[in-house]
Amino acid sequence: QVQLVESGGGLVQPGGSLRLSCVATGNISSINAMGWYRQAPGKQREWVGDITTGGTTDYVDSVKGRFTISRDNAKKTLYLQMNSLKPEDTAVYYCHMFSGSFWGQGTQVTVSS
Repeated sequence: QVQLVESGGGLVQPGGSLRLSCVATGNISSINAMGWYRQAPGKQREWVGDITTGGTTDYVDSVKGRFTISRDNAKKTLYLQMNSLKPEDTAVYYCHMFSGSFWGQGTQVTVSS
């Protein structure tokens, strides 16, 4: 079994930055293909971006150029660096491990002045 725990969310003003982390624990030797998703109030969960086993990243158009996904296999940690945040980025952010379809519990990001 694998557990994913996100952290780093919070309240930030428009234009600000946050870095989310997702630590994987349990029966796992390394993290490979993983993704970030988000769910705003009253909306469906949406894909934000992902990173493949080979390190290729892809993002939804609305965050391209502002968000960056990276990982540290030694720490079994996935990151989401979010810059130039906008109020419409407000949501609960979840990390997802494609192999085994594991999800974290989510971390709240609120962008507001």
